[in-house]
Amino acid sequence: MQNIHPTAIIEDGAKIGENVTIGAYSFIGKEISIGDGTVIGTHTSIEGVTTIGKNNQIFSHATLGSIPQDLKYAGERVELVIGDNNRIREYTLLNPGTQGGGGVTKVGNGNLLMGYVHLGHDVILGDHCILANGATLAGHVELGNYVVVGGLTPIHQFVHIGDYAMIAGASALSQDIPPYCLAEGNRAHLRGLNLTGLRRHFDKDDINALKSTYRELFESNKPLKDVAANLYETNDNFAVKNICQFILDSKRGIPFKRNEQL
Repeated sequence: MQNIHPTAIIEDGAKIGENVTIGAYSFIGKEISIGDGTVIGTHTSIEGVTTIGKNNQIFSHATLGSIPQDLKYAGERVELVIGDNNRIREYTLLNPGTQGGGGVTKVGNGNLLMGYVHLGHDVILGDHCILANGATLAGHVELGNYVVVGGLTPIHQFVHIGDYAMIAGASALSQDIPPYCLAEGNRAHLRGLNLTGLRRHFDKDDINALKSTYRELFESNKPLKDVAANLYETNDNFAVKNICQFILDSKRGIPFKRNEQL
């Protein structure tokens, strides 16, 4: 069964799953696929080549799949792919990819995108992330899993944020943030580990290993990538290896100040 309001416009070719709800005055384009159990609020526009998984909640006035805000875009076939069990709140804007960035913007599973969040072209968003009101992700930004981004925070193009990281509200982020870390400020820099988030998901031994690693990486006054390479080779803890590998792979650099304390 479906619950589709008679004022909703659904173009021929759209694929609508079972038990889908579509609210009044919403628009669903011809190349849209919507999975079972998804609820779409009133006055919502879903355009372009957009695939939406199961059991998502998309609130009123969201705009999904409209053409990327990139002057190089010239009508190429590009996509927006959204996973399952996401909550996408009012007035959010999610753009598809671009030819130069892989052609796809991807949203994983179980995310909460609060009001007025923007995901630019070619963004990759992992699972179980929370983006508070007005968080703005520019093109090619990548977020891992369980990332929290505070409200009114812009994130520069090509920035990567690792798993379980947290960015404080009203920050401005222009460099990469390693997994498990907390960043704040304009421009944002590391303030320590995201200990509140870590305690929800990791045991004490892993957290202690990360505390020691953080101090050695960011408070030793040694070259950061040299320390990361050494720790990666000499430490078997999976979380330590993850943060060190992220640092070694970083293209934009890590924003930190020497002698910051946990």
